[in-house]
Amino acid sequence: MENSKELFKKHIAQTSTFDAFQIDVAKAEGIYVYDKSGKQYIDLMSGIAVGNVGHCHPAVVKAIHEQADKYLHVMVYGEFIESPQVKLAKRLSDLLPGNLNMTFFVNSGSEAIEGAIKLAKKYTKRSEIIAFKGGYHGSTLGAVSILGDEKYKQDFRPLLPDVKILEFNNSNDIDQITEKTCCVVIEVIQAGAGIRIADKEFLQKLRNKCTKTGTLLILDEIQTGFGRTGKLFAFEHYQIVPDILCIAKSMGGGMPIGAFISSNIIMDSLNDEHPLLGHATTFGGHPVSCAASLAALNVLIEDNLMNDVDAKATLFKSYLKGHQNIKEIRNLGLFMAIELKDSKAIDKVVERCIANGLITFWFLYNHDSLCIIPPLVITNEEIKEASNRLIKSLN
Repeated sequence: MENSKELFKKHIAQTSTFDAFQIDVAKAEGIYVYDKSGKQYIDLMSGIAVGNVGHCHPAVVKAIHEQADKYLHVMVYGEFIESPQVKLAKRLSDLLPGNLNMTFFVNSGSEAIEGAIKLAKKYTKRSEIIAFKGGYHGSTLGAVSILGDEKYKQDFRPLLPDVKILEFNNSNDIDQITEKTCCVVIEVIQAGAGIRIADKEFLQKLRNKCTKTGTLLILDEIQTGFGRTGKLFAFEHYQIVPDILCIAKSMGGGMPIGAFISSNIIMDSLNDEHPLLGHATTFGGHPVSCAASLAALNVLIEDNLMNDVDAKATLFKSYLKGHQNIKEIRNLGLFMAIELKDSKAIDKVVERCIANGLITFWFLYNHDSLCIIPPLVITNEEIKEASNRLIKSLN
């Protein structure tokens, strides 16, 4: 009889040839994942920035159970009044700047980007889209069109036309934004490039240029949202506000959900008859996902999980800095990259981490650095243990 790994490789479409990551999961709780042999792993990936409140947080699980007892999917998003959607949208509106008061729920970050681009085109009646080298915005065709690494795009051409890719953090390139530009899509922190953080002056200049030209500024906070950087959203570090905000990942507390959020004035451009239902989704705003999302958001705020993010990041760095194999540590809050001196060693280090009960990985465009994005609930003692396992793997 074939075992789980054999069946996995035989029947589940694979995304890479990297076998060391194939943990046969039995359960997950807090910062830990357990395989079917009972081995414990400290999860420094949070399911790739999904588990900010930890795996299977009791409040999230309770909300899932309670909503599942009432109803699951009943109608495509936006047609029936469903309490979990309404409560979550109101809570988000209360926490965000005043112009971000209307939410369109989707299922994932890629869908949030797709919806935001369609919204920007509909509202501005323009076609040019600007994005940045090193940016990553998802795997659907529109999102791939604005990726900032050519090798991830070439095999899927032809892509969206009228896309221009600028240099990240290059203020001179901002002058290429004109009255013909529909929207600018940017990550506040480039995740796929290995935690490349936007300069404050650059981002503020970008905001001003978009305002001047009537261009919509779309911020991709799919990985940086919900406390990851020590604030609810990373743009709060920069004293700017986007025209459209894209969120997903940790939004659901482990359940699939995403959204793009804008003003009622901009969002109402989707709500006309040219065409009717010009943007729609069947499972967007699924009531169980919305209930889980609201519970996770309440945990994040009521348990003050953002308050200790900077201190926890500093503790990580204090254990790791000065190691002979580490070249640089980059971070904003608990969104962290550990760059190695020997880029050829990265796969071996990841394999040793897995062997030592530690889940980490390299970045999509950056194979020199390890990804450190643990659940925000990680304790100081757990940070020490995780650092010890990482140091052992590096050694």
